[in-house]
Amino acid sequence: MTALRQQRSGLTPLDLPELGPPPPWPAYVGAVPAVASHGLPDKLARFDCRNNRLADLALRTDGFAAAVEAARERYGPGRVAVIVGTSTSGILSGELAYRARDPDTGRLPAWFDYPATQDLVSLAAFVKAALHLTGPAMTLSTACASSAKSVMQGAQLIASGLCDAAVVGGADSLCAMTLMGFAALDLISPTPCRPCDAARSGISLGEAAGFALLERPQAAADRSAMLLGYGASSDGFHMSSPDPQGAGAAAAMRAALATAGVDGATIDYINLHGTGTKANDAMEDLAVCSVFGTDTPCSSTKAWTGHTLGAAGIVEAVIACLCIRHGFMPGCLGVTQVDPQFRARVLADNVDAPVRRVLSNSFGFGGINCSLLFGAAA
Repeated sequence: MTALRQQRSGLTPLDLPELGPPPPWPAYVGAVPAVASHGLPDKLARFDCRNNRLADLALRTDGFAAAVEAARERYGPGRVAVIVGTSTSGILSGELAYRARDPDTGRLPAWFDYPATQDLVSLAAFVKAALHLTGPAMTLSTACASSAKSVMQGAQLIASGLCDAAVVGGADSLCAMTLMGFAALDLISPTPCRPCDAARSGISLGEAAGFALLERPQAAADRSAMLLGYGASSDGFHMSSPDPQGAGAAAAMRAALATAGVDGATIDYINLHGTGTKANDAMEDLAVCSVFGTDTPCSSTKAWTGHTLGAAGIVEAVIACLCIRHGFMPGCLGVTQVDPQFRARVLADNVDAPVRRVLSNSFGFGGINCSLLFGAAA
């Protein structure tokens, strides 16, 4: 919260030797410095990789593990689900193993444990083991909407009666494949990203992990912010480009309002997906205006964190809840001029004002869209 108020970005020039030789182009990333030296407990050593280290750091933050322990005692370990999202999981472990393969046979080194590190299920298995849970567990990999979809899935599992609580969220760590892949699409900004700026030039990648404990409202110990609604859509316009008219994004936002049973006029702030690419930001402006008109304040917070891909949904869900708790709306960081073609009310400066309802958007490759609606407890 302090960094948001002080408009202090976490983006720094790319300098991660563990990812391999530095690329020949400039880039800024939102790297987590503590992850390289963080060690997992001996009983979880099999899961050791950058992605699971990130997850472990998050599990140890803000008393989260203690809150899950209380839920485990309340409901039983088999009644607490684990639903998490990631886009690449521990693929860095696979990259390191490939570099260390036997030069004669091509065989990967014996230390490489694919199921426990690179496999997508690794994250869910690790979180489940770390929290001593035995309920349903799954990893969702729906590109940059992964951890947002995990929140939606967790809420649906509770509503269905399959569990009484759910650990939701996700983790995504930096790796060479992600950096080179986005560079191949000419989407990497040579400077810190500036979503919604007229001169924006692409994304800055980041890494993050975050988790939330979902319970029924009457059982939740902390009710300062609640999940009111959610919506998702799949427009399938293009593998890597959004529908330029924002039809799928608008459908997800309308669905979130519908499940919450509220009108768009009651939303105080929208946390945009806002990656900083020309196409994404322009599409989202059209989609927001088609649902909310031009008066609802909105901004992107990715200039603080970078685009954390599969973890973006949970990172921005946490920011949405902080906005509600502190009565605060962050302006887009680094914006000198909001794109004059935009019609939405994009905040370029921070605003202190009562915030009771926040919509948070997460969109991903393949036309995957998810919107989460949070509100203050009554």
